[in-house]
Amino acid sequence: MSDDVLTRDSIRLGLSATDKDEAIRMCGAALLEAGAIAPPYADAMFDREREVSTYLGEGFAIPHGTNESRQFINRAALGFLQFPEGVDWDGDTVYVCIPIASNSDEHIGILGALAEVLMEPESAEKLRTTTSVDEVIALLSAIGEEE
Repeated sequence: MSDDVLTRDSIRLGLSATDKDEAIRMCGAALLEAGAIAPPYADAMFDREREVSTYLGEGFAIPHGTNESRQFINRAALGFLQFPEGVDWDGDTVYVCIPIASNSDEHIGILGALAEVLMEPESAEKLRTTTSVDEVIALLSAIGEEE
């Protein structure tokens, strides 16, 4: 994964959110602040969530916009938002949101690599509980490198 896809500024640890909507708003704000998206993409993250849950399992969700909202993406980017107390996600508990902005099919490779990381229980647990931005970068650094 290139250094500009997941930047240190897009990694936010120790957050709290009252509900799923607040967590999604925070995800959109992270991508917006990174300059990766325009505001309509952040709004479309709610549309995607209404279409199909972005809950991935293992306490992770991957909020992203709809295909129609790709026109509002400036560049490929990921965020990493950690909620140590968890957020109710329609009956599941999410501890980490990884918002995605991708205006091509590059996100498919990113999702595949993320799934591999999450299949390792120790790595998934570290991502849920770490207090170190450097550890997040180290654990996710392999994402997208196989392409």
